Amino acid sequence: MKKQKWYLFPILAVVCLFFTPELSAAEFNEMMYSPLRTVFKVNAPTKAKRVVLRLYREGEGGSAIQTYSMKKAGKDVWQKEVKGNLKGMFYTFEVLGFPGHNGGETPGVFATAVGVNGNRAAIIDLKETNPQGWDADQRPALKSQVDLVLYEMHVRDYTDSPSSGIIHRGKFLGIAEPKAVQHLQDLGINAVHLLPSFDFASIDERVTENPKYNWGYDPKNYNVPEGTYSTDAKNPMARIKEFKLMVQALHKAGIRVILDVVYNHTSDIEGSNFQRTYPDMYYRKTADGEYSNGSGCKNETASERPLMREFMIESVKYWVNEYHLDGFRFDLMGVHDIETMNAIRAELDKIDPSINMYGEGWSGGTCAYPIEKLAMKANIQQLPRIAAFSDEIRDGLRGPFNDDKKGAFLAGIPGEEESIKFGVVGAIDHPQVDDSKVNYTKKPWAHEPIQMISYVSCHDDLCLVDRLKASVPDITNNELIRLDELAQTAVFTSQGVPFMLSGEEMLRSKQGVHNSFESPIEINRLDWDNLNRYPEVYQYYKNLIRLRKNHPAFRLGSAEDVRTHLSFLPTQPCMVGFTLNNLAGKDAWNTIIVLLNANKVAKEVNIPDGRYTVVCCDGVINENGLGEMAGGKVIVDPQSALILHD
Repeated sequence: MKKQKWYLFPILAVVCLFFTPELSAAEFNEMMYSPLRTVFKVNAPTKAKRVVLRLYREGEGGSAIQTYSMKKAGKDVWQKEVKGNLKGMFYTFEVLGFPGHNGGETPGVFATAVGVNGNRAAIIDLKETNPQGWDADQRPALKSQVDLVLYEMHVRDYTDSPSSGIIHRGKFLGIAEPKAVQHLQDLGINAVHLLPSFDFASIDERVTENPKYNWGYDPKNYNVPEGTYSTDAKNPMARIKEFKLMVQALHKAGIRVILDVVYNHTSDIEGSNFQRTYPDMYYRKTADGEYSNGSGCKNETASERPLMREFMIESVKYWVNEYHLDGFRFDLMGVHDIETMNAIRAELDKIDPSINMYGEGWSGGTCAYPIEKLAMKANIQQLPRIAAFSDEIRDGLRGPFNDDKKGAFLAGIPGEEESIKFGVVGAIDHPQVDDSKVNYTKKPWAHEPIQMISYVSCHDDLCLVDRLKASVPDITNNELIRLDELAQTAVFTSQGVPFMLSGEEMLRSKQGVHNSFESPIEINRLDWDNLNRYPEVYQYYKNLIRLRKNHPAFRLGSAEDVRTHLSFLPTQPCMVGFTLNNLAGKDAWNTIIVLLNANKVAKEVNIPDGRYTVVCCDGVINENGLGEMAGGKVIVDPQSALILHD
């Protein structure tokens, strides 16, 4: 990352008439619209001199048509009842007279609909945003998290190119179009991971032609979709309905929708809805009273505090219940405390245990909270059924994050073989992995392989093509394709959860930009014409995904099964081989051998005696067989994978 029904949630709500005045901060009801009257509640300091409610006719501009002083209704609770039909109006709150606080209007912490640029909350009837058939929308079935095939996409990256053939370019509706969905279905992925698509601060939603680009890691309103991805950012209902239409279209295709959530920091402090609603209650400070910067974005939230913890819990529940989301990727999960992450897992389990949770097992700096209590990668064993990304296999394959020009396994540089093996087994304890030689971790951190996300590229770095060009001297186009396919073969035959960046299947390039979070759209968008330029690459990715999905041996799901059935062959420099043995009852194939050769020359490997069918060789995958091969000494072609079975 880079910066800059009727259910409970905390902090702010617009509720119907029937409420209990003494509810605690964590027990406010969701926004409900009544044609006769509306009750506003906000969680703000009791010590404030005044809390003001302002009503507006428009989402921006103009003066308030009415201003009200809210009344105290219990500790840290302020409320105001307004009679009449307020549907279609907008509102803000302002906390005044609190020591050290400069005031400032805010839509509140838990706004669920907003006007353009998210500065005012909107009063709408959420039921009117439901697409036809929304009540019948079903979450695609998932037996185990290890069955996921994750595809990380940015709304604009995926849909904006003229070569895409998509009509609603750069929009939620673009992803919902048949061509966009069909590509995902054909590729074989079963889960879309959306980069932040809540309302973020860095883009002016009033700009409709070629708006500024950003990844979206600068939260403004956490519980409202981003307006620039809708067809009408000025209409509070449009972004909500269109997001739901996107989810509905993907669900119909059997594809889950996972949202990248950024609860670890806000776009700024003074202007944030957290700070303007209840100053300093949502942020951590250092011992000397300064705001901590564990996110690397000049602030970090305090998930261990009751208000922030409850906010996170109820926010993810809101996205699940209102938008039918299937999972969450937590940005800089290492900023959050373990107790909060487990509390979120427990609450989501009450809704559906198959809802996925994973995140970055690190922070962006030093947090003002004990590291042993944070959801760091090293503490993942304390986070059952929550996964973290493995930078071990990522950088073991391509080279270190902090040096684009330095290669590793794929560049033919020996020394990272144990890091690859660590990723192959899913970051668990395995007797044949020498953890002392793993690049970043000297002991296993996953209790089960479902807790490891296996990947080689994502949004916040060079994409795979650009990294290979930067780190492999004088690379030819043929080498580029071979190494690209080899890298993903390592990822998709590993026992963790496979993850890929959108466009890698079409040899995506970002023109060498490492951190493209605010680069022009021309740098970031996919070039769909590459599907015609490199059809063999797309076919390889498609067949590789199908191979994994068709063969449970590559996703055994339990650490004990991995230790029982997966054995490594003797390691050579830039050569990793493993066997999946005695698979009767678990796979249609009894023995599978995977050989990964990153050397520029062919390598000889000894495999167990037997008669094998070759299903992957020299850049081609065919489960029906590419020929037969005897055991003993076999030759693995340069910069490619060889996969066989008996």
